[in-house]
Amino acid sequence: MKKILLVLLTFTVCGSAFAAEDTKTSDRVQAAASVLDEIMGTPDKAIPEEVLKSAECVAVVPSLLKGGFVVGARYGRGVASCRTDKGWSAPAFFTVSGGSFGFQIGGQAIDLVMLIMNKNGMKNLLESQFQLGADASAAAGPVGRHAEGNTDWKMRAEVLTYSRARGLFAGITLNGAVVKQDKDSTREFYGRMVPTKTSLTGLIEPPKDSQPFLQSLYKWSKQAADQ
Repeated sequence: MKKILLVLLTFTVCGSAFAAEDTKTSDRVQAAASVLDEIMGTPDKAIPEEVLKSAECVAVVPSLLKGGFVVGARYGRGVASCRTDKGWSAPAFFTVSGGSFGFQIGGQAIDLVMLIMNKNGMKNLLESQFQLGADASAAAGPVGRHAEGNTDWKMRAEVLTYSRARGLFAGITLNGAVVKQDKDSTREFYGRMVPTKTSLTGLIEPPKDSQPFLQSLYKWSKQAADQ
C-alpha cells in the first residue's frame, strides 16, 4: 500500500511540475532559439561544426523535466525544423516522454537538443510518433570544437542527443523516450492542425513567430558550413 501511494505521489508531483512548464508556443520558439544560441556561443563546449552541418533536422526541448521518487519520468515540449530547398522549414511541435524504473530522488530540468542525422532518422521524425532506440537509433552526441576523432556519429546514429543542466553541456543517452506530435501546440501556433510532415518538408511558409528559432538555425548552420 505504501509503495502504491508513493508511486501515485510521484506522478502527482511530476504532473504538477510538467503543467507548470506549459508555455505559449511563441515563447517556446524563443526559448529554443536562446538554448541554441547559448550552447553554440561556447565553441569548445558546443555541438561540433561538422556535426551540425551534417544534420538534416534540429529539435530543441527547453527545460525537459526529469523527476521521480520510485518511478523516474521525463517529459518536455519542443520545437523542430528541417533543411529544405528553401532553407530551414516551418517549425513542428512535439513532446518527449519516457520513464525508467529505479530509485531516484528529486528532479532536474535540462535543455535537450536532438540532431537528426540522416534520411532514415528524418523519416521517423516526419511520422506522428516514434521511439528513440527502437524506431530510430540514438546515441550521445560528441561535444567540442571538432569531432573528427569520434566517427561513431557518422556511421550509425540516426539521432544524436545532447543535454544541458546547470551550465554543463554533454551528450546524453535517451533510448526509450517517445517523440510524438504536440497537437495542442500545433493548433495554437498555426490556428489549425498541420501535420508534422507538412511543416518539416517546407510545404507551408514559416509564420512570423518562428523567426527567432529559424534565424538561430540559419546563423549557426551557415557558420558551420563556412568552416
